[in-house]
Amino acid sequence: MNSTSIRIMSNNQWARNDNNEIWAARGEDCSAEVREQGFIEVYRKTAPDIIGFQEVTAKMLDLMTRGLNKDGAEPSYAALWGRDTPILYRQSRFELVNSAFGIYPAACPGYEGCFNNDDTKSWNIALLRDKETGKCVIICTTHLWWKSDDPISKDYQPGSTAARVYQCSLLVDEIARFRALSGADCPAVLVGDLNCPYDSEPIRYLQAHGFAHANDKAEWAYPYHGYHWCGDDGWEPYVPKPFEEAIDHILIQGPMQVTRFDRYIDDSYLKLSDHFPAYIDAVIE
Repeated sequence: MNSTSIRIMSNNQWARNDNNEIWAARGEDCSAEVREQGFIEVYRKTAPDIIGFQEVTAKMLDLMTRGLNKDGAEPSYAALWGRDTPILYRQSRFELVNSAFGIYPAACPGYEGCFNNDDTKSWNIALLRDKETGKCVIICTTHLWWKSDDPISKDYQPGSTAARVYQCSLLVDEIARFRALSGADCPAVLVGDLNCPYDSEPIRYLQAHGFAHANDKAEWAYPYHGYHWCGDDGWEPYVPKPFEEAIDHILIQGPMQVTRFDRYIDDSYLKLSDHFPAYIDAVIE
């Protein structure tokens, strides 16, 4: 069978449905209606085959899917619901073979406290088959726990790193289950807001279990972190920092050649979300 070229994206959209007084006072609008139009323009420009999301509300997903498919536009996308972590895929190119969704436990073994705020930390996984080549790919999108183990952090909560590692262990088991069902030659791509930098225990845990970071596999990789401030109290310009400080990651397990690991960076995106989209161009042999 022929090889399959594919573009896979990860995007945290900042889960907010309505405008607020601070943005309105600045003559700006952070509502889902306004921001989703911006996201739609980004996806039209970049044309990803599959997008794994984080921080997407039901309203945002509805606006996005309807907007992308308006008036028979191509490429058209099908949505796989997953609470805050849905998946979009090109429905003319891929068929959904299998899927699963889960919300991470609030508890972390060995630590006190809650490690899932409002059940927003979840994962969503899909096995997709290319209709033309028959090649399959597993896509898993996730949003891990967000607080810090650093006592000087304003977001300090003991056990936060251990919680992220624990959540990664659940992902590793679920992806292994999917690969066992689909065959060892089916690559798995894990995307998401992992809320930890490159040199961190959760990333090392994934690497120890057979995942390679797209930055390390790619023939070319964007060298900066792709994050700026955008939230309830406004937004700030993007100041690039080293890649190692990034918290949005793409990791690969199994046979896949990565030609490019990139992030969509544009001033027009600054008012949409704090996370610039990350994406890979890859080939499944």
